[in-house]
Parts: sequence; C-alpha cells; structure tokens
Amino acid sequence: MSIYVSGSLAFDRIMTFPGNFQDHILMDKLHMINVSFMVDGMDERRGGCAGNIAYSLALLEENPVIVAAAGRDFDSYAQTLAAHGLPLDGIRRADEVFTALCYITTDLNSNQITGFYPGAMTLPSLYDFPALDPAKDIAIVSPGNLDDMRRLPRFYREKGVPYIFDPGQQLPVLTAEELLEAIEGSLACITNDYELNMICKATGKSEDEIAASTRWLVTTLGAEGAQVRGNRGENVRIAPVPVEKVLDPTGAGDAHRAGLIKGLVSGLAMPEAAKLGSVSASFALENLGTQEHVITPALFRQRYEAVFGPLPQGIFAA
Repeated sequence: MSIYVSGSLAFDRIMTFPGNFQDHILMDKLHMINVSFMVDGMDERRGGCAGNIAYSLALLEENPVIVAAAGRDFDSYAQTLAAHGLPLDGIRRADEVFTALCYITTDLNSNQITGFYPGAMTLPSLYDFPALDPAKDIAIVSPGNLDDMRRLPRFYREKGVPYIFDPGQQLPVLTAEELLEAIEGSLACITNDYELNMICKATGKSEDEIAASTRWLVTTLGAEGAQVRGNRGENVRIAPVPVEKVLDPTGAGDAHRAGLIKGLVSGLAMPEAAKLGSVSASFALENLGTQEHVITPALFRQRYEAVFGPLPQGIFAA
C-alpha cells in the first residue's frame, strides 16, 4: 500500500506582527493600499503542502511518496525528510531554480498576509508511479504545480486510485471547469469553509451539488471542528480537539489531512477518519512552523480519547 502526496515543497519564512492588520488598513483607501508592518520575529522553516502532509504522516507511522518538485537549495530539507523515513524518489530536483519560498505574516487575531515565490513549483513532478496499485493505494492532490493539479486527478481516476482533491491556495487560478473535473469522481474534496464558498462562486454550483460530485465533502471549520458530508446522505459534525494555546495556525490544515488519511488507510470510514484529522491538527496548532510538532502514539491516543472515546484498534503498530 502506498500513499501519494502531491503538492508544494517550500521554505516558509514565518513572521509575527504584534498588532492587528485591520488597525492599519484604511477601508476608504483600499484602491491604493500602501502599508508596512514591523514584525517582532521571523523563522525560516520547512513547509509546502506536500511536505507538511508527508511530515505529519511520518509522525503517524506512514511513509508516503511525495510527488513534487524542488530546487537547488533543497538538500537540507531532503535530509530531514529522509531522516523521518520518507522516500525521495517522487521529488523532481531542478538545479536551475530555487525551492518555492513562502512569506507569512500573522497578526494577534491569527489573520495572515502571505507572499509566495513559486520557484520549482512551476515545474511538474514528472513522477511515473512505477509501483502503482489501484486496489491498495490512495492519493491526495494538494496545492502545488498547476499541471500536476490538473493532470493527476484525471490520472488517478483512469487508474482507479481513490484520491482526495484539496485545491487550497490554488483556487484562484484554477478555472471552474478544472475544479469541477478534479472534484468529479474523487474520494473526497477537502477545503475550509471559505474555500468551499470560493468553489461554489467560481463554478456556480451549490454546496449540495458539489457534495453530489464527490463521495465525501470535508469542510474544516477552524476552532469549530469540521463537517463531513457524503453523497449518500451522511452529514456528520466533527468536534475540534482543544489545545492550551494556539501559537500558529499555519499548517494545521495539512496536519488535519494527514490524520484523515491515516484513518482511511487504517480502514476507518471518512467520518471516523476525520476525527483523527482533528487530533493531528491540534499538534500543529501548538507550534510555530508547519513541521515542528511531535506526535507520539500515547499522546495521540490521550487527545483522541478525551474528545471522542476509545481510539479504534490498529491505528498504531504498538
């Protein structure tokens, strides 16, 4: 069984602004914004949707194949992935460009302003899936190279591989036709509530129509948990897992996807798998950066059972 995680690999430069953005933006001057924020901290960390999802899956005792492209500055990142037992054969290395770089500034209300240099993400992965097994494998198409996001859903459908479509930050540049094609026939479409509204607006479809196009529509709701809707009438609200202090929301969505995938490959139905997603996301929320959290089976079980009851058997090896 293989898990294929396509999407971006990036370095994140995460900055914190000790105030609120709204206090420095003049609503009657939105047509000529010229603002500058003095930040009080900056960290450079590993990131990118594919890297983040794969990292959390590694913490959950899985070894997904990352399907992405990286640049000439990727060596230290690659060493860290390998140290977590993650294979590197799905990553295209391009020496002519840098790895993608994301600048994220977060204010005291967890609002974010992001600037993104795509770098190697402009290149398709070119991975040829030499060991693809439709009967056992699962894939997620997360935000990354646009050619991959357009091609891979079609490829997985043709091969009979169940896949999750997660358009995320690439929503503004995918056409309505491309979104609908990627969602149609997917195992799941997963977004936050704002992104789901964007999909509906871009495609002219209602939430019910989007839900009918995929087996599962999973909508994360931040501090309110998640909503899981199935095309057979299922509609389940998933509770959030509380944390003592939210240090950084960046990457929590990717950690949620990793936990959800862990549940699916462990044989759980989507609503039950989404509970693992809530638990996994809680660890990311407590740390600055998207790949700085640590998950142990004992601590994962403790958090799960505090909210949902006994953890299903077979999630962890021991």
